[in-house]
Amino acid sequence: MRILGYIPHPTLKITIFHYENRFSLKFENALYEQTFKIRPIEGLSNEDEIRKMVNHEFLEQIESRFISMHQQMSSVYQSRILPDADEFDTII
Repeated sequence: MRILGYIPHPTLKITIFHYENRFSLKFENALYEQTFKIRPIEGLSNEDEIRKMVNHEFLEQIESRFISMHQQMSSVYQSRILPDADEFDTII
């Protein structure tokens, strides 16, 4: 797999990969990542066309998914870290 290039963005790292006639488009923020594997079809068969795919609407959906991912992990952390309100330490 080789890196074809990066798409500039103020908060995300966006990388375009190429491997065995396929493209991968990877979005990363501080804790999470999303990857799209793209088979070459008409309109998505080279780096320039992949770059054009990453428009404002597409990025809004990516960022929304990152928010959902963070909320999901936060709820898991909260359920593991915070004790139940009815539980008290046993004092002997």
